[in-house]
Amino acid sequence: MKTLFQLTFQYWFISLPLITACVLYFVSFVYIPENKIGVVIKRFAMKNLPPGDIIALNGEAGYQAETLPPGLHFGLWIWQYAVERVPLVRVPQGELALVVARAGASIPPSRILGRVVDCEHFQDARAFLKNGGEKGRQLGVLTAGSYRINPALFTVITSENSHEHGIEPDHMRILAVESDRVGIVTTLDGKPIEQGEMAGPIVGSHNNFQDAQAFLDAGGRRGLQEQILLSGQWNVNPWFAVVEQVPMIEIPIGHVGVVISYVGDAHIDVSGADFKHGDLVNVGHKGVWVTPLLPGKHPINTRIMRVELVPTTNIVLNWANRTESHKFDEKLNSITVRSRDGFAFNLDVSQIIHIGANNAPMVISRAGSLQNLIDHVLQPIVGNYFRNSAQDYTVLDFLNARSERQSDAAKHIAAALRDHDVEGIDTLIGDITPPESLMKTQTDRKIAEEQRKTYETQEAAEKQRQQLVRQTSLADIQNDVVKAEQGVSIAELHATSAVKQSEGEATSTRLRAAGEADAIRATGQAKAEAYRVGVESLGSDSYALIQLFQIIADKNLRVVPDVLVSGANGSAGMMEALMAMMARQQTGKVIAS
Repeated sequence: MKTLFQLTFQYWFISLPLITACVLYFVSFVYIPENKIGVVIKRFAMKNLPPGDIIALNGEAGYQAETLPPGLHFGLWIWQYAVERVPLVRVPQGELALVVARAGASIPPSRILGRVVDCEHFQDARAFLKNGGEKGRQLGVLTAGSYRINPALFTVITSENSHEHGIEPDHMRILAVESDRVGIVTTLDGKPIEQGEMAGPIVGSHNNFQDAQAFLDAGGRRGLQEQILLSGQWNVNPWFAVVEQVPMIEIPIGHVGVVISYVGDAHIDVSGADFKHGDLVNVGHKGVWVTPLLPGKHPINTRIMRVELVPTTNIVLNWANRTESHKFDEKLNSITVRSRDGFAFNLDVSQIIHIGANNAPMVISRAGSLQNLIDHVLQPIVGNYFRNSAQDYTVLDFLNARSERQSDAAKHIAAALRDHDVEGIDTLIGDITPPESLMKTQTDRKIAEEQRKTYETQEAAEKQRQQLVRQTSLADIQNDVVKAEQGVSIAELHATSAVKQSEGEATSTRLRAAGEADAIRATGQAKAEAYRVGVESLGSDSYALIQLFQIIADKNLRVVPDVLVSGANGSAGMMEALMAMMARQQTGKVIAS
């Protein structure tokens, strides 16, 4: 029978290998959480890393290229391996992450960023080094997401740690080009721009500078680029390209935009043989584009192109002390001319011009700009015409024949402007400022002339007034004459009437007298007969007394007085008589009333 010691020894002897195996198993066990990766460091090995290398690819001691993903890992003996648990690289939405490689091939002197190689977005360190990845700042970027990147080989710069690397957090955001704007790109890597050029040409597809390696492989140039970025969001490496946002070119209604490009395809003139004052090229070539930009908004790279706005409506230019809102005539002043009689005077002139949309490129090709056209073409044409034409006329002739001078000027200037592909609509002469001394003389003369006319008018008015008075008097006299003539006629008629009336009355009188005579004769005879019979009957005295009383009665004759004054007392009798008369008068008044 075995002793307890023997049994215990036998148990441990049998269990020791198993225990040893378990211990060894657990000391080679490594657990990586799901939000981390394991960076493996080999403590010792049979061979060392080559000089300059920091990542082991062939089992050398040091940082190993492979990392441990989340989970359980065995065989990593604690005496040979050390495992560092580091967080995953997280790039937030709307941001980018930049990468710096600590190892790899050297970047050629012609470039400043490491080329892009196939390495699963820097998650495969072995592939990066095997495929020729270059040390330093990388062309490739990391977009939004989580990455298992070996920090021993790569330094990842995000918005959280950008300050530590001298980069503003705003530069780590995705490039957003706003609407109504364009992005002017300047690349920081690539071949130098060719001699004589100011911007890199448009090269093959590189997805709007988002694929920097494709840009370089296609021969992209370093510096200002001809290609632009339109509105949108772009994953552009800020180490590779800088983007400046500028407004789109807006062509207002009533204008066209003539494009002058400083880059593009070879200069090939398409203006034709008749146009000898400049060159025009097709769109995309270097020079003045033959096709202008129509009203609207256009994405134009203003660093390599210039757009000259040309109004297609009528343009009014004033040679005067006023300026139109377009300011093209801001430098124009009144035109000083000298007349044939030696007087200097000023003219205010307005010139109306029109430039057709198809003629605008020719105008700009000839003059360079609309302001140059006005300053170097219109101003000499208009000014010299009036200076030359004024010498053929006196000041007064110029003033008096102003409409003719204006018509002649419009024809001459319109013909001259047609040679410059500009239509002259009209020429208008405004204020004319003659010499003050001449105007004073003219004013005095005009005043004297007006006074003379006034006197003549007054004289004529006086003569007319006198003639009117004479005519009025004659009319009045004529009226009297007519009245007199009519009076004569009326008198003659009255006389004739009177004669006729007299003749009638005479006839009537004769007839009446004859009748009356006969009547009187008959009456007398009757009375005589009556007297004779009365005398015979009553006697002559009695019949005479009866006839006397008859006459007194017929004539109402008083025989006895109304007041009788006696002679006894004269004064009393007079008083009585006076009182009696007064009483009789009062009685008569009462009866009358």
